[in-house]
Parts: sequence; C-alpha cells; structure tokens
Amino acid sequence: MKEYNTKEIRNIAILGHQGSGKTSISEALLFAGKAIDKKGEVERKNTVSDYLVEEQIKLSSLSLSVLPVEWKDYKLNFIDVPGSDEFVGDLSQALEVVKGAVILIDALKGVEVGTERVWQEIRKRHIPAILYVNKMDKENVKFEKVLEDIREKLGKKAVPFCWPIGHDENFEGFVNVIEMKARIFDGTDSHDAPIWDEKRPMVDELHNMILESVAETSEELLDLYLAGEEIPEAKVKEALRQGIMEGELTPVMVGSATKTIGVRTLLNMLVDYLPAPDELRPLTGKDAKTNQEIVRHTHDDEPFSAYVFKTTVDPFLGQVNVLKINSGTLKLGQEVVISNKGDNKKITNVFIPRGKQQIECAVFHAGDMAAVAKLEGIETGDTLADPKSQIIYDAVALPTPVIYIAVHPKNKNDEDKISMALHRLNLEDPTFEIKRNKETAQLLLGGMGMTHLNYVLERMKNMFKVDVDIDEQKIVYRETIKKQVQAEGKHKKQSGGAGQFGHVWIRFAPSPNIFEFEEDVFGGAVPRNYFPAVEKGLIEAFEHGPLAGFPVINIKATLYDGSFHPVDSNEISFKLAAGLAFKDAVKTCQPTILEPIVKVEVTIKDQFVGDVMGDMNKRRGRVLGMNQSEGFQVVIAEVPEAEIVKYAIDLKAMTQGSGSFTREFLRYEEVPHMLIDKIVEAYKK
Repeated sequence: MKEYNTKEIRNIAILGHQGSGKTSISEALLFAGKAIDKKGEVERKNTVSDYLVEEQIKLSSLSLSVLPVEWKDYKLNFIDVPGSDEFVGDLSQALEVVKGAVILIDALKGVEVGTERVWQEIRKRHIPAILYVNKMDKENVKFEKVLEDIREKLGKKAVPFCWPIGHDENFEGFVNVIEMKARIFDGTDSHDAPIWDEKRPMVDELHNMILESVAETSEELLDLYLAGEEIPEAKVKEALRQGIMEGELTPVMVGSATKTIGVRTLLNMLVDYLPAPDELRPLTGKDAKTNQEIVRHTHDDEPFSAYVFKTTVDPFLGQVNVLKINSGTLKLGQEVVISNKGDNKKITNVFIPRGKQQIECAVFHAGDMAAVAKLEGIETGDTLADPKSQIIYDAVALPTPVIYIAVHPKNKNDEDKISMALHRLNLEDPTFEIKRNKETAQLLLGGMGMTHLNYVLERMKNMFKVDVDIDEQKIVYRETIKKQVQAEGKHKKQSGGAGQFGHVWIRFAPSPNIFEFEEDVFGGAVPRNYFPAVEKGLIEAFEHGPLAGFPVINIKATLYDGSFHPVDSNEISFKLAAGLAFKDAVKTCQPTILEPIVKVEVTIKDQFVGDVMGDMNKRRGRVLGMNQSEGFQVVIAEVPEAEIVKYAIDLKAMTQGSGSFTREFLRYEEVPHMLIDKIVEAYKK
C-alpha cells in the first residue's frame, strides 16, 4: 500500500446495533475498494474483520478490527466496532481516534437500543456521522417509516441524501438527491440510470430543500439561489460538508451491504463530507516532565506522538499494538518513548493492520493508523512520543465491572497457567478485572456482562488451552459487636521450666472506625512494653469473627487493667491473653453480621423508571434520587451487594436491553436479623 498524507486520510468508526450489518458493510467496503477479490459472509465465517475463532462461533463481532480501504486516492481507515453494549471498552477506544462514523440501521427494525447508544456516544464527542439504512432489499420495508423513526429518536437534523426506488416495493436502487442521479442494481452490479418519473416530484422537493439550506450558509450562495441560478456542485458539497462537520446535518442514505448497493456512493460521501484527521479540534496532552498542557496539531512537521487504542495477543507474533499517529511521522527503526512510563523503544516491526493481515508500508503520516509488534511493555491507553518532546495523552476512562464470577481450572495442574493467561488477555481487553479474594479463596473475574465474560473464557480456552469451571461470587461479609462489654483474658502456663503469664482486662465497644486500640492502665498493672503485644493479639483475633468467621470491624478495644509476673510474663503471653479476652467478650457483646453496601447509578429510559425503582425496593435498596442525563433518567440508589450479583442480566431483561448501571462500594451495614442465620449456615458449609 502506498503512503497517504494527512489530507488523504479518513478515520471512521462503523457503528450500530448488534446484527445491523456492520461486518457485512465492512466486507462490501473492502470489496468495492478492491482490497479483497470476493466478499466474505458472516455465516460462512470467512470475513476479514471477524477472524477470531470466538467471533466465528458466535457469528458476531467481539473485538474491534481496523480495515483500511483505498478509494480514489484516499485511504479510509474503518474500525469495525462490536455492536454489543458489553464491549463498551472497544467502542470508547475507537471513538477516541476517529473523526467520523457510519451508523448502520436495519431497515426492518429501525432505530434500536444499540443505535441510540452509539448515537449518544458520538454526540458527546461531536463526531459527525452518516446514517446508512441497510437491508433495504428485504420484504415489507417502509423507508418513510424508518426515516420518521430516525428523526424521532436521533433528531430532526437527519436529512435523506438518497431516496429509494423500486417497483412493487422491491428495492432496486436509489436516487442520489445531491447529484440528482439514479443508481440501479441489475443483479450483479449498480449503474447510473435516469430518475423514474413517479419519483421526480419527491426528489425534486428534497433537492430544493437541501439547496435552500445550502443557500442560507452564505450571502453569495443566497444571491445565486434567489436569482434562480444554479449553485455550483463544489459549493453545494462544501456547504454540506461544513454543516455535517458542525453537527447541523446528518445525511441518511440507503442500500444493501450484502448486495453492495449504495456502497460506492457511501465511500464517495465519506471522502466528500467527513473530516480529515487535521480538521476539527486539535489534540491536547500534558508534558511528561513539567505536567503543563500541550496542544498538538495533526501535522507531519510536529514532534511524533501516538495513542495506543488496541492491543492483541497473537500466538505467533506475540503482542501487537494498534495506534493512531496524532502528530509527526512514524517509520521503521525510529526511536520512541512510552511517555507515560518513561520506557524507550525502537520500532522494529511496523505495518498496516487489516483484520489479521499485515500490509507493509515504509512511512506513516500524521493522522494515520499503524500497528507495531514485538514490543513488550506497551499497553492500550499508552502514549508513544518523540524522546525529545514527550507528551502524554489521557487514557480513555473505562467503566468498572458490573458483574463478577468466580473461576477455577478444571485441571488442577492449570492453576498457574490460569493467572498468566488472564493477565495476557487483560492486555487485549482492560475492561475486565481479575482479583483474588483471600477471604473467600476465589479468583474473581469482573466484566460488563456474561457475554463479555464468556468471550474472555473462550479466548483463554482457545489460545492458552485452559478450561475453567465457574461459580457465583461469594459476598464478603464482616462481623462486629453491638454492645459495650468488659472481658478478662488470662493466659497461664507452667511446665517445669520458664512459665507463661499474661493477664488483661479489656473494654470492647462499637466504633465508627474499623479498629481502635487504646490503653488506660494505671499503676503499671500491665507494663507498657506489652501494649503492642495486646494490640497484635486483638488484630489476629479479629481476623475470624465468632459467628461465621468473617473479619471483625468497627470495634474499639481499651486495655484498662491486668497483671503480670516478673519472670513468666512475655509478649506471646499477653498476645494470647488478648485473644482470650475477646473470646470471653463474645458471650455478651451481641455480635452481628455486616454486609457490603454499594452505590448504583442506573441509566434508563423514562418508561422504565417505575419498574426499576420498584425492583430496587424489592432488593432492599434505598433510592436516593434521580437526575436527567441526555434524554435518559439516572436513578441513584444504595443497595446490598448480595442483592445485585446478577443485576446486569436482570436490568437488561427489565429495560429491553437499554438500561445500564455503574456500581461503587460505599460501606458496611448491619444485615437484617432474619437473614443472619441463613448467611452463617451458608458460610459454615
């Protein structure tokens, strides 16, 4: 592939609801650009972007793919992004490095939950988009109804740049309303054709409406329009481009990805109307040494800098990092630094990624995308920079896991391999979390949902040959006391030689702090040098509470009396005496169990507010309030963690897949009395 300068590059995300045809349009774009000789099909498991075994089994994209297409002396770097909301990490990383998007809409289903979700995301980031209404060749498609749905849910600024045509509701092509040309599909290819008479009034009206909008952008064009003169096509496209880039206009076009209808028109529109990498806003970062803000423009003559937005682990190549060059140029043998870590690297292997294919290229210019291989220590979110001018770009903020499962290997010999495999895969996907809970002896895997977690486990099985069983996450409870008591602990041992003697009186009381230790001893009843031993003895005693063995917290212990032996007393004796004192206190201090309380923020549509709030009450949750955010309601609540172990699954069912939530640990609270016996029984098993 030849070199492309910044002005000749377009970076575009392919977005849409799951099943809207993103992978199919990717194949059609590659085919139209002659990158492939024959289009692959999702069902045949031979597409360029869905090359992972797990994707071919699921017949669905599970990881983003970069797909460069050459078209009319331009290079379009497409990023095929998974449609499932559980792969939000890939969506966030992709939107960090693109300046435009194609959003696919299924003509039969209209605007779906996933469509609205990605629309909200690009609006937040001011990314211009083109809406491609796919599957127009299916039966019973009503384009006017789809257009109405688009305008209702995505805004009134959606304007059809194409209008479908066909006989007896059979989709045969469309009229390009801007150029006033018809494109008809003859069964194998599309070709220009005259506009059918019955479509003429409709497309003339649309064309004039668009020209009127264009004329209003400048006095010069308005004068031409009012005088009845023709506005030059170049001026029309320039004005439309400006409106699209400013978010004042969103073109809607029609087609069929599987039949390659509208794909060439789409490529032309992407080149004509979406921005090059050096347009829109410049990039900001921080100086690695001074922490001062730096502005970088996407130009070749600025110092090199790049953001790593995807990492893959290849069994043969090792680690591959895909990056977007924000400024300067990149070539083989170049010295760079991971500026957020201070590690120097030499680029020994750089190429253009296309799915799993590697395409050679000597130089990459500002705004382009490239991949580097065989460089350890580089991770998604890192910044690569010129060692003489080090900038750090903020890594994309990733959501925290909403569901956890416990995993353990089916084969005990794989115990060590499981940890290594998960940490390698975590480089590919930083949105899942690995943590070992010492209290429950569980290895926990946290993610965005069960589809996400199952994908991680399938990757581990296929790539590292490690198979696991899964269990539910055990909730980590705590124990405490409700009543202040005084207790005695005496440790006395005599066995012929040197004896042991430690004697304490300790006051135990509830406390807002996790643990407090005080001494209030008079007259040297317990020598000062034994105080640390008493404290240590209590800390060890609190590791396993009296009810179910959970750690004891929120307790204040005051050592106020005791006695010692001038010969037999030692630290170990007082440590053991402190433990005996707590054992004695347990009889009367009313021990109880505390459960973890989490704060949840549930983002839902208006129609689901009542259901979600009612459900939260059933889960022993407390609704604290509600906020509005970009057309959605955000319900804020506190709820016991035990009640939301599978909330990610339940919320989807409750909100037809449109709800999402975040969770954050807050504190421990006492468990209702009627649940204590059940918890104790479960953990004593």
